[in-house]
Amino acid sequence: MQAQILRLNLAGQPLEWLSWEEAACLYVRELVTWTLGGVVQTVHGGINRLGERSTLDLAAIIACGGDRMARPRTRPPLNNRALFARDQHTCLYCGSWFPVRELTRDHVQPVSKGGRDTWENVVTACRRCNQHKGNRLLEHIDMELLALPFVPNAAEYLALTNSARIRGDQMAFLRSQFSRPRQEGWLTDSLGLAS
Repeated sequence: MQAQILRLNLAGQPLEWLSWEEAACLYVRELVTWTLGGVVQTVHGGINRLGERSTLDLAAIIACGGDRMARPRTRPPLNNRALFARDQHTCLYCGSWFPVRELTRDHVQPVSKGGRDTWENVVTACRRCNQHKGNRLLEHIDMELLALPFVPNAAEYLALTNSARIRGDQMAFLRSQFSRPRQEGWLTDSLGLAS
């Protein structure tokens, strides 16, 4: 798996993950204002008339300028991959860990009862617990949540969506921008990235 490059705006707010090709284009267009972290990849260019080959070192974290200040998403898109990572692949009803293929998205307040498909209303559930709960409210059955659902901020979302390929220097940068309750022991421990 190829490491990805974390793109920031000039204020240091995380925006997105880039491939090395996308990052190289930003370097060549002189939009990279400052960098952090180690070199992810060195790109070799052509040979000039003096016989010298050009190279471009791509940093793990790049801040890019432009005409306008790019703003991070205020509300990241909801998808199962990020949801399951947020809940650490743990059913929030029985507390057991499961592989992705055995997990489902459960609406705490069922859609049939006015619930919405939002970060605050969905949790990771194993198939058995999801089927047992069905479209009932928790107060009507003998089940309770082990943790409250939350909306990840931009840094947390980027860590969730790239957790298999994230580098230590990128994680350290993102972790500094996690919400205070999640700065220690959340996501990083399950990925083996805790320092």
